[in-house]
Amino acid sequence: MPEKETVERAQEDAREGKSPSTQAGEFVREEMDHIREGKHGARSTKQAIAIGLSKARRAGVKLRAPRKGRASAKTRKQASHDYRKGQSHSKSKPSARRSRATSSALKREGHSAASRRSLSKQAHAAAKRRGPAARRRSAMKAVRTKGKSSLVQATRRAA
Repeated sequence: MPEKETVERAQEDAREGKSPSTQAGEFVREEMDHIREGKHGARSTKQAIAIGLSKARRAGVKLRAPRKGRASAKTRKQASHDYRKGQSHSKSKPSARRSRATSSALKREGHSAASRRSLSKQAHAAAKRRGPAARRRSAMKAVRTKGKSSLVQATRRAA
């Protein structure tokens, strides 16, 4: 179950008209905090992010499942299941036995998945998969949302 504050922050993002991925980012951040606090671990940074996205979908964030070719069929199926769970009003919990099994499995994993180094490595790998056009769109969006003055400041700092 996500924490109350996380759900509230995500709902605030939704009210402000921010994208579903931004809203889901709150849940991913919470997951990283849990790993750092030692509540549980994760096998990899990718797994930690996946857990956060799953929680976001189940909490009602309108984050659709990845398109065909973006992720495996199993992942897409699970994501669409989580999405439907979050959109329906009947929120059924998993059985206590299954919940306990998941928790104990995660407790056996390491905590380096949420380290600065592994998060940085994951971000760089994700950025590499994007083409120049996607990076350009991202930069143009930054200019639209942050304003030209921040872009000027950024270029001054880089120089």
